[in-house]
Amino acid sequence: MSTYEAAGVSIEAGDKAVELMKVWVDKARRPEMVGGIGGFAGLFDASALKAYDRPLLATSADGVGTKVAVAQAMDVHHTIGFDLVGMLVDDLVVCGAEPLFLTDYIATGRVVPERIAAIVQGIAEACVEAGCALVGGETAEHPGLLGPDEYDVAGSTTGVVEATHLLGPGRVRPGDLVVAMRSSGLHSNGYSLVRHVLLEQAGWALDRDVPELGRTLGEELLEPTRIYAKACLALARGTRTHAMSHITGGGLAANLERVLPAEVSVTLDRTTWTPQPVFGLVAEVGGVAREDLERTLNCGVGMVAVVDADDVDRVLATLAEHEVGSWVCGEVALAGSADDGGRVRLVGAHPAG
Repeated sequence: MSTYEAAGVSIEAGDKAVELMKVWVDKARRPEMVGGIGGFAGLFDASALKAYDRPLLATSADGVGTKVAVAQAMDVHHTIGFDLVGMLVDDLVVCGAEPLFLTDYIATGRVVPERIAAIVQGIAEACVEAGCALVGGETAEHPGLLGPDEYDVAGSTTGVVEATHLLGPGRVRPGDLVVAMRSSGLHSNGYSLVRHVLLEQAGWALDRDVPELGRTLGEELLEPTRIYAKACLALARGTRTHAMSHITGGGLAANLERVLPAEVSVTLDRTTWTPQPVFGLVAEVGGVAREDLERTLNCGVGMVAVVDADDVDRVLATLAEHEVGSWVCGEVALAGSADDGGRVRLVGAHPAG
């Protein structure tokens, strides 16, 4: 007789995973969260939005990409949640929106309760760091589609911003300065390139000690994505910040251009920062040209803010209070006729590390 379990799906394992993850979900609550996990939908009390004159809801959906392959190979699963939450909430805060709640989705070939709980642990801890609630999610067992030890994670998040406080291109002016915020490393983008260069082409093992990195390759590749949400909200609420850009796939120039009005251009000075060693390692080992590297990876800058020049000291002080390394890396000017090749131009060379 055929059964669901014989087909590769264990309801018992799923139930155990839910029990193990409950302790972590309970840590990622906000006062507006109604009930707990286990229902068909997560509930969030929206009555707080009555305090807004014109609340705009912001939403974002994303995943982690092929970084999960590194986590699976190393059998380390409690950090990947920071990558997921970082990719989600930091897309919201660039417009000034406060992340309110998040839901996750984990698909796996076989539910191993302890592994699922470790993934959710990371998601919940990251939600606490971002200040949003984890209101629910879904774990799906897909035997035959994914291998027994394979999984993928995705999620969505919702936030809110007062319409009159919305940040973006409409606020940016010539003379504004660009403040860079240091990344924690590769974050969660470009791992197809990184894995191709270091693991496939060079044949390096994840447990290889790399002197340039001061740790093993695997430890470097699993460094969690920095979550900027609270620091960026402090900028939006307490400084004359006009726009922000989350530096993800496409790199610094392409993502910054997304928040610029058509009439301006920006010059960024590479001499103002030194990227972490991993970026130079990928370029050197893989023979990756600087243009391709900058178009794929964050190269040491995970977020930028476009700010009023007269308020830049307060911006830098606010970021320092949140323990985010930052510096002025560029300036906004009127776009000229010679800006056909893109309105964000990088000049100079990074100092040697």
